[in-house]
Amino acid sequence: MHQTFDVALGVNILDANQKGADHNRAHFDEWGITCLNVMSSPGAGKTALLERTLATLTTDYKIAVIEGDMTTELDAERLRKYGVPVIAINTGRSCHLDSKMVAGGIHRFEMDYNPSEFDLVFVENVGNLVCPAEFEVGEHAKVALLSVTEGEDKPLKYPIMFQEADCLLITKIDLAPYVDADIDRIIANVRQMNSRVTILPVSAKTGEGFERWFDWIKTRCKRSEN
Repeated sequence: MHQTFDVALGVNILDANQKGADHNRAHFDEWGITCLNVMSSPGAGKTALLERTLATLTTDYKIAVIEGDMTTELDAERLRKYGVPVIAINTGRSCHLDSKMVAGGIHRFEMDYNPSEFDLVFVENVGNLVCPAEFEVGEHAKVALLSVTEGEDKPLKYPIMFQEADCLLITKIDLAPYVDADIDRIIANVRQMNSRVTILPVSAKTGEGFERWFDWIKTRCKRSEN
């Protein structure tokens, strides 16, 4: 866990971040946008999830992405192929996005587009199973990913991410037979950390489980189809 108080500055870091997150959320609320913060360890499939999501939902919703990565715009370029605005934020040595970084992305978004025309903003956070869960960015819901290749014990070893999640996607389930992963055990371990979280096993490769993911997004979207 991060040190939450900077003695030299006399600042509660998480409290200052929370105020920024509340400010960001107020902007999204004003524009009628739903913001989803997508988090996971590196390689769990966040970008692949968003690729399949954009390929389907852009017919019904106007979507933008704030893409966080320590270096490069490789993931941002993958998502731009779907014709949506993608604002890339390089965090350098920082292992997560914070509300100030996302505020900068929102400002760029507001300069180039009319935000009130958009329905959804996905924030793809930096790949890290700990830090992103501690720093809100203005999201309306937190989405965590856990791939079957990471091991069944991760919810117990890294509890904060799973305690904070509103939706947990168990990804790469097409690989479960090859890595001897027990999805039921993963679910049971997640439930120990968070009894209320929605759990959706999915495969970005085959598309299995994605209809339930799309339905979950629609229940969260402020401007869902009537």
